[in-house]
Amino acid sequence: MRDIISKLNKYEIKIRKAVNSQMRGNFSSVFKGTGLEFSDLRTYQYGDDVRAIDWITTAKGHGAYVKIFKEEKEQTVFFMLDVSGSQDIGKAGKLKIDTAKEICGVLALSAIKESSHVGLYCFSDQKELYIKPENGMKHAYEFIMKLFRLTPVSVKTSLSNAIYFTLNMLKRKSVIILISDFLDTDYEHNLKALARKHDLVVLHIFDKREIKLPNLGIIPVYDKESKQTVWLNTSSRFFKREMKEVFDNNQSRLEKLCKQHNANYLAIESGEDYVASLIQLFRVRK
Repeated sequence: MRDIISKLNKYEIKIRKAVNSQMRGNFSSVFKGTGLEFSDLRTYQYGDDVRAIDWITTAKGHGAYVKIFKEEKEQTVFFMLDVSGSQDIGKAGKLKIDTAKEICGVLALSAIKESSHVGLYCFSDQKELYIKPENGMKHAYEFIMKLFRLTPVSVKTSLSNAIYFTLNMLKRKSVIILISDFLDTDYEHNLKALARKHDLVVLHIFDKREIKLPNLGIIPVYDKESKQTVWLNTSSRFFKREMKEVFDNNQSRLEKLCKQHNANYLAIESGEDYVASLIQLFRVRK
């Protein structure tokens, strides 16, 4: 466990330095919005951020108005982590779930160092682990320990149920970081509701084997979630094309959905240098 914490700390420091120096920004910008709540309206003044304009009030024809926000004393960053069976894909030690857990741990450390309250919900088609949002480094280490020692009970997935749980659990606006491979259906409606209520960040974890399998001929593939074995012709051009189209369509639909509802979207390949990807995310959220 010490090795894991040391590794996460090293990556967190690397990201922090990149954001504060190379990008000339504030590292806490990745968690912007968590400590703000609507307070009042005032008339628009030259130089105000147009994103703060209240268009409903402005449309009444009495001039342009901007929203005034005040800081909340407590900021909350809440992680939703998919730990279902489909996450166990990839090379040993570099499975999708390994990458997902590390990213969750790094960002949790980052949030706690920014004095945020941090919580976690690990899910399959049921609740696998829930950690109430709290702050402080003691909480951070307990968070990481429980996360990396978790052995899920179920291999199935229900993104819809997981999002519904979070919508009911978190009453105040928070930053939600949803980490999943999104190999599920019928979750879009709840995802839209989550994006409307909270500041949503979607991290789409994938493995290159989901896009392109090597030419191995006809092989058996066991699906952990359905508990069925199917035979696939990995050398078939039709199969390869169909496999890539399914992935591309799923990714495109998810990315478009996030863009439409002001949620941040980032795709991360398991086993890749996710530190660089997270820096890219922070740049977008500046």
